[in-house]
Order: sequence, then structure tokens, then C-alpha cells
Amino acid sequence: MKGRILSIDVLRGMTLIFMIIVNQPGSWDNVFAPLLHANWNGLTPTDYIFPNFLFIVGVSIVLSLNNRKNELEKSQALKKIIWRAFKIYLVGLFLWVFPSFDFDNIRWTGVLQRISFVFLFCGIIYLFINKKYYMYISFITLIAYWFIMIYVPVPGIGQPDLSVPELNLAHYIDNKYLPGVMWQGTWDPEGIFTTIPSIITGVFGLIAGSILVSANNIKDKLLKLFYIGLILVFVGDFFSWSFPINKNLWSTSYTFLMAGMSFMLTAAFTYLIDVNGFKKFKMSQVFGTNSIFTYVLAGVLSSIFYSDFILGIELNSIFVESLVSIGVYPKLVSFMYALLYVFIIYIPAYYLFKKKIFIKL
Repeated sequence: MKGRILSIDVLRGMTLIFMIIVNQPGSWDNVFAPLLHANWNGLTPTDYIFPNFLFIVGVSIVLSLNNRKNELEKSQALKKIIWRAFKIYLVGLFLWVFPSFDFDNIRWTGVLQRISFVFLFCGIIYLFINKKYYMYISFITLIAYWFIMIYVPVPGIGQPDLSVPELNLAHYIDNKYLPGVMWQGTWDPEGIFTTIPSIITGVFGLIAGSILVSANNIKDKLLKLFYIGLILVFVGDFFSWSFPINKNLWSTSYTFLMAGMSFMLTAAFTYLIDVNGFKKFKMSQVFGTNSIFTYVLAGVLSSIFYSDFILGIELNSIFVESLVSIGVYPKLVSFMYALLYVFIIYIPAYYLFKKKIFIKL
């Protein structure tokens, strides 16, 4: 199973499709509750999406670097990892300033920026640390994060209060050291300290990827993926009693729980697609083979389909208002527009797929 694995492309593409649907509704005033993130503590289906993508980043690193054995190859791979991470970060900044290019109000963090850091550190870990230590690194880091966030006093505040965004150490660090604007005004879900556990999400992906490329038979691989996933779900539930499930803080419980779900999803998709040969996920495969490109394209084209900056009219508003005026349920209209936008992005993605053009930053 070395090289490109179809199930991973499909799972990555499916994750990306959901990311676009969540990020691009027809109207933010009319969104079905499952398509919104939890306001703070708690979990919605939408909160499963981003960690699964970061998990697949880790899997993909193993698939692409599995044959880098000697020091020269490692050195070359490291340069490519650093350069690619830098490019992904720059594209994330570009999406923030585009199309107004207001450099006085830059958000230095974001989805692509977090992906770049996860890719960078997971790539380094994979190249220079033996895989037998990955699980130790993951548990030690997440337990240390749990201890710090729960028990270390916050300067000027005292004992952390995880029931609100502004009374924890992650917020303190961002407020003191994070330049630019924050996504939520007073706090940022992709901040400095919370990036550490998100990297561990990628490390869990390294573990899954190492299992997939191992010499074990497919049954043993699938069972190992499933068992690890099941254990991590229970571990996440255990930690949720003291450190609530919270995507914004990328809490220890959230990291374990989401990694467990991703392990089991990987096992399920591997069995369904690579073992049983199920081939009904062509659209997801198309998105999955050019994932960063399609995500960036969705962001760039939003200036046409979600604002009046270029055309002088807001196509999403016209679409929503027109259908609502004839009696269609507003939240359904908003969801329909998000699906329509996915198909719009699918057209150029499918062209690249047919031409076997795979754009890597």
C-alpha cells in the first residue's frame, strides 16, 4: 500500500468539501445548527472537519516521505518541507488580505497558517524521530497541555476559567504576543499556544500513515487502526471531565477524541475503497488530489460569489433573497447555495484531475 492511497485522497477530498460547505453558506444569518462550530465548549459535526484534515496531513507526509532513508535524502526532504510550509503560510495571509489588501489589519493566523505549522513540525518529526516514539510524544504533549491549561495560574487573572474565552493561558499568550487582528476580536481559535496540540493531531496521522505502509497484512492494519481509534475516543472522553471538549482551545479531550474518530474513519475508508474496491467517491477524489488548490480557489472566488467587490452585486444575497421570496425555507436556501458553490469549485478541479495536473504549493 505504498505510494498514493485512494482512500486517503477520498477522505481528504470529502473533508475539504465539508470545509467549503461550512465556510461558504448562502447567508450566515441562516445556517443549519450542525453546520456551525460550537460557540465555545461543546461539539458539533462541523468541529470534526478541521482536525480530520490535519490528521490526513500527517498520513500524507508518511506516504510521500516513506522512502527517504539516508541523510542526504532527509536533508533534501527537509528543505522541501520548510519551503512548502512557508508557501502555504503565505497563501493563508494572501487569502486574508484579498481582495482589499488592507495590510494594516492582517490576521497572522488562520486555517492555512495552522496547516503550514502542522505540516512543518510533523514533517520534521517524521524525518528525524523514530516512529516508536510518536505515541509517547503525543500523550506526553497532550497531558502537559492539559496540566498547564488546567492548573497553571494565568498572569493577572489567577486560576484559569475554561468556561469563557478570555480567562485561560492560551488567550493570555495570544493577547500578549500575537500580532495583528484576532478572528474573534479578543481571542483567536488558531492562536499560538493552541497550535501545539493541533500539531499532535498531525502526529496521530503519522502513526496511522506508518500503519498503512507497514508490511503487516491488511486485516492487521485495519484492526490496529480501529483499536487505536477506539482507545483514543475513550481517552478523550476521560479528559473531557476536567478539560472540556473545545475546538477553539484544541483541548486535550478534543485532540484525543478527534484523533480517535480519524483513526476509525481511516480504517473504514481503507476497507471500503482499497480493500472492497468501492468507487463511488469520484467527486471527493477530485477534491482530494488538489486539496490546497481547491481550498484556495474557494477563498479567492468568494470575492465574486459572496461580495460585490468585483461584479458590483452580491450573488449569494440575490440567490437567497429570490428563493426565500417564493417561500423556500431560508436555511435550506443557504445550504443549497453552499452546495452550488462546491460544484462551481468542482469544475476547474475536475479539469485538472482529468489532465492529471496536481498543483502542490
